[in-house]
Amino acid sequence: MDTAISIKNLGYSYSDSSILKGLSFNIKTGEFFVILGPNGSGKTTLMKIAAGIIKGYKGKLNILGQPIDSYTKRNLAKKIAFVPQMIPTDSPFTVSEVVLMGRSPHSGFLGFSRQKDVETAMEAISFAGVEHLAHRRINQLSGGESQRVFIAKAICQEPEIILLDEPTASLDLAHQIKTMDLMEQLKNEKKMTIVMISHDINLAAMYGTCILLLKNGKIISLGSPEDVLTFDTLEKAYGCKLLVDKSPVGLFTRITPVPQRYLEEDKQKNMLLRNFSK
Repeated sequence: MDTAISIKNLGYSYSDSSILKGLSFNIKTGEFFVILGPNGSGKTTLMKIAAGIIKGYKGKLNILGQPIDSYTKRNLAKKIAFVPQMIPTDSPFTVSEVVLMGRSPHSGFLGFSRQKDVETAMEAISFAGVEHLAHRRINQLSGGESQRVFIAKAICQEPEIILLDEPTASLDLAHQIKTMDLMEQLKNEKKMTIVMISHDINLAAMYGTCILLLKNGKIISLGSPEDVLTFDTLEKAYGCKLLVDKSPVGLFTRITPVPQRYLEEDKQKNMLLRNFSK
């Protein structure tokens, strides 16, 4: 399988603070790659470096086999689409207009939209399931609806890689699943590489094909959900007890937080959790 993103000895510091510390890993083409880790672990910084937003890092970063610095901003936008966590919801533009903005890397002379651009935008709107919102203004939509619109905008770029910073944050359960299903559909049907930051370990376990677990700017673990999401590894990363077993609805890992009072009631339960999680 080809490599979509290759990172070697990547480091980044802000003022006197070291944010990322010598990261090295590859993201394969067509993967659903999920980045996990506690707050302050460097997830968003890593994502913004991969998107070409943050410069001044140390190490090497290749996108689809080429150094990221060899791309112009326009050409990089043809390869990578980035959906930030905080999306603008006060825009006066309609859904159709916002999605059509995704065609800017491909637009013709003076940025005028061509018929192909309009058709691609409508296809992206349909794929994201927001065609019924096409004529609504962004500032009239719910958080979940807005999130799908900006994913449609990313699809409209026709990238090979989509980067998403916590796309399910603040969404209710139904919209979380719809968003994750959409990402999986992009991976399977459009053969896009999906790279996503998440704080939801269970969603990562259900959808991710590869998990990167960070803490304090370093890699704690990298691999399949089964290899990464273990009792010992999660305790090391998050500093709390998490029960790890198999979900009753599938062959994926399930993680259950354990309240501190449960452990205080019976000190032996700590050992029982560890044994049950194996």
